[in-house]
Amino acid sequence: MAVFLLALSAACCLGLGFVLQQHAAQRAPRADMLHWRLLLDLMRMPEWLLGTGFMVSGLLLSALALNQGEVSLVEPLLATNLIFAMALSRVLTRQTLGRSGWAGVLLLGLGVTAFIVAGRPTGGGPPAGELRHWLVVGTVVGLTLLLVTLARRLPLFEEATLLALAAGLLYGLQDALTRTTTQRLDHDGLAVVLRTWQPYAVVVAGVVGLLLVQSAFEAAPLRMSLPALTAAQPLSGIACAVGFLGDRLRVTPGALAWQAAGLVAIVIGVIVIGRHPAMPGSVRETLESIGAPPDDRPGSAESDTNSDPDPAPDPDRRAE
Repeated sequence: MAVFLLALSAACCLGLGFVLQQHAAQRAPRADMLHWRLLLDLMRMPEWLLGTGFMVSGLLLSALALNQGEVSLVEPLLATNLIFAMALSRVLTRQTLGRSGWAGVLLLGLGVTAFIVAGRPTGGGPPAGELRHWLVVGTVVGLTLLLVTLARRLPLFEEATLLALAAGLLYGLQDALTRTTTQRLDHDGLAVVLRTWQPYAVVVAGVVGLLLVQSAFEAAPLRMSLPALTAAQPLSGIACAVGFLGDRLRVTPGALAWQAAGLVAIVIGVIVIGRHPAMPGSVRETLESIGAPPDDRPGSAESDTNSDPDPAPDPDRRAE
């Protein structure tokens, strides 16, 4: 029960922190994207500092949860941070959930429940050797670099999604390495832990992930980045946990089918919630923040959330 409470409390803090950080990041200079100057500029914004405080609290709570429970159990619970983000966004935007919002919440909740009940995550398996350990870490880092490289070649909003996916992969790896570090700290003490590479990798993954996610928040509305971040983190964390931590899941055909269905429901749920109008930051607001005219073309993200029946785009008209 303590693991569930810690993980859900961490998800709450993370969700609130992400919303506040994105509100601040969209006011940062566009030229700072994917540059360390972005973090320095954001540090001058009280709203971003408050959001970072919530995020750090969430990371500490998630570390406590990971110390008491398996990564494959904690990660799906952390994915519920999107529900808390939507709750704060609903207050900020005064939007009701509606059927699509409640459908996303239901899918996310059922997906988490199905994965945990069917998989019955347990630890205690033999940890992987150094070769497999480095192979898993290298795969995650390689995928992250590939996503960042591809993101730089895409339009602004697609770039935000890929950057968030890359950050999610790093955060999942960070969670797995955090569990490794806390386990070693419990068994061997601080002096031994400081002579290993894992705690330093946790810090590096956290800092690089922070830069990527803040760049994604700056580039586009929250709905373009947070669903990708929330979906990628548990998938990466579970893969790392099974890959080198010795976490075990039930592997009967029925259990595997329910686990797969649960993961699919989690991914669909976070996408549905993230695209809900209650999530802050419209495409029009983002275009205006970088000095570009609004995009009212049929089928665009903005036209989907704009109820104005006038089909003719007016660059001088501001969002209501």
